[in-house]
Amino acid sequence: MIEIKQSKDADTRSATGKVSKETLLGNSKQHIEDVNQALWWMSNKLIDIGVGHDWTKLENIDEFYADFSATQDGFQGDFKQMHWFKDLHLQERHHLNDYCPDDVNLFDVLERIADCVTAGLARSGTIYEEELDPTILSRAYTNTMKLLKEQIKVVG
Repeated sequence: MIEIKQSKDADTRSATGKVSKETLLGNSKQHIEDVNQALWWMSNKLIDIGVGHDWTKLENIDEFYADFSATQDGFQGDFKQMHWFKDLHLQERHHLNDYCPDDVNLFDVLERIADCVTAGLARSGTIYEEELDPTILSRAYTNTMKLLKEQIKVVG
């Protein structure tokens, strides 16, 4: 849980009276510390997401290999309709054009960006052109705000 302190006097919209320069400075410093705590939480969340990236490839390597191998051996169907991809791989949150969870957030979007750029450059030297539906980005923004709000407790 992130604990932040009230700082009503740091903003003209919430200040309840005339604010001294010292109070404004103190409240501003408190706000900066609060933002740092939130960003620290976000950076730790991103690290955790990175550690778990593409976990279905590791936990289900037999299924992944079977479908991968079948494709290399001339399977004529759609790889995305094979068992590993549709039943296991889509449990991962960052494959937003194939499956977008209702609670999609900006962490999912950032993982997707990191995945697409690194995979593209490492595998073919290019990044596949693709777009993300703006409604997904909008929903991710709203859900990330909600996610962070649930982590914060205002004290004092």
